[in-house]
Amino acid sequence: MADIDISTNPAERGNANLVYILYLIGLAAGITAIVGVVMAYTAKDQAPAWLKSHYHNQINIFWKAVIYSIISAVLCFILIGFVLFLLTALWYIVRVVKGMQALAKDEPIANPASWGF
Repeated sequence: MADIDISTNPAERGNANLVYILYLIGLAAGITAIVGVVMAYTAKDQAPAWLKSHYHNQINIFWKAVIYSIISAVLCFILIGFVLFLLTALWYIVRVVKGMQALAKDEPIANPASWGF
């Protein structure tokens, strides 16, 4: 990791942090998560390499949460879906908080494509 350039202006870091915050608010008001993923898509190309990993992480969090939620909704007919919705929310919160912690330490996301925690 010594070769990663973390020299970035605060506005770039702030934008990535704002996306994480919009994702957390998105648990109560889903539209903010959509705004956040659009922001991540538009900022990822101009970001430095270490920050680009955060944007890829944010994009992956959004789409995987959508997939997990669709599966949960389908499985609500056999009642296990309600439990899966709770697990999806837990997974979502953990991924967002871990991303925010790494961003605060100026660290890249180790594996932004991960399906787990």
